[in-house]
Amino acid sequence: MWKKIEEKLKDYPARLKIVRLMIEYGIGITGDGKITIGPIEIPDTSLARAAGVDRRIVRKTVEYLLSDETLRKIFTGLRPAGALLSPIAKELGYFVVEIRADPTAPGIIAGASKIAAEENISIRQAVAEDPELFPEPKLILVLEKPLSGEGISKLRTIPHVKSVTTY
Repeated sequence: MWKKIEEKLKDYPARLKIVRLMIEYGIGITGDGKITIGPIEIPDTSLARAAGVDRRIVRKTVEYLLSDETLRKIFTGLRPAGALLSPIAKELGYFVVEIRADPTAPGIIAGASKIAAEENISIRQAVAEDPELFPEPKLILVLEKPLSGEGISKLRTIPHVKSVTTY
């Protein structure tokens, strides 16, 4: 998806910054050009400030997105994925595992889930960062309780895993 968007906006770096921010945070648009996060309308100026661009560029970007059939379908259907729990996991009594691996390799999520299940630990949240948007994508697992040392070691043996961080 990102490569298609990047190709369409290659001559407009400021618009690309806006669109990247929109994808990262699940910011969509309505058919009549309102910028939204779920049911909440976001002013052009707020998105412009976050992207570090002029508010008029935000409006031009929205108009462009609505004028292109493919981009219109993407951005009128885009929704936020929900709250990321890892920054507040400790306060909630949860345990976080971050796995860096080859993002094109299959089986990373399956392998990590199997190891958690073998230790009878529920996964409260799993987030896989998009390799097209994040230079160093990671799989973030928020677990109900900590993995054992053996479980953490097993994570490191999953094929294509480069590193495992826990907190």
